Amino acid sequence: MPGPRPALVLLHGLSRYVPHLIALSASSPFVRGVDTSFDSARLNSVLAFPLSGRAPFLLSWDEFAVYFGKMTRTGVVQGMKDFYWDIRPKPEFGTVEVRVLDTPLTIEKAAALAAYIQCLARRLWVERPFALHEDDYLPYTFNRFQACRFGLDATFVDPGTGEQRSLRDDLLASLDQLESHAMALHAEGALTLLRDEVLQAGNDATWIRATHASYGEAAPLSSVVRDQVRRWEGSLP
Repeated sequence: MPGPRPALVLLHGLSRYVPHLIALSASSPFVRGVDTSFDSARLNSVLAFPLSGRAPFLLSWDEFAVYFGKMTRTGVVQGMKDFYWDIRPKPEFGTVEVRVLDTPLTIEKAAALAAYIQCLARRLWVERPFALHEDDYLPYTFNRFQACRFGLDATFVDPGTGEQRSLRDDLLASLDQLESHAMALHAEGALTLLRDEVLQAGNDATWIRATHASYGEAAPLSSVVRDQVRRWEGSLP
């Protein structure tokens, strides 16, 4: 990031795409051998941590420094690593961390998701497509839950208009909006992968459930884990 204030602006701009990133990367439907009915059950565990969820709506680094000072005085926080926010600034690296993604099952998908975030960041920075408001966070928890529970089939509430539509449709729209930015970043292939491989075939949670079903309901999950490893190694499509 070019400076601290742009980092905060980008943090809040990216927040409306948290459900998109959750749904695209979701790969944790099982917990302790049980299908949770969530595409991303991992994020339910993260919410149990203190200071998880969203960052406070602060656009000035001076205001953020005051907030950080208050938190450190409580003894609850010693550094930025103690904030388990979905997105957080990382001053020592001069970056913004997006922390909601599950682990993809292929390196290609991991790279595509990183490129998608970079394209989103570039559009937010270059086009400034919407003004930022505290009220943008009103549907945040709903959108986040929907993405965790239903993945690409979630309902998405537009923070600006309040309109409800399918998350899949909003994802497709976002990919179209990013075409020129993908060209500038040489990331066209990444967006094509997300459009063709994920939105059409389903996310990794879908693949994991289908793989488990192919072994039969009584099959141990170790068989699925073995296939996940093989897929990561590239020996299994």
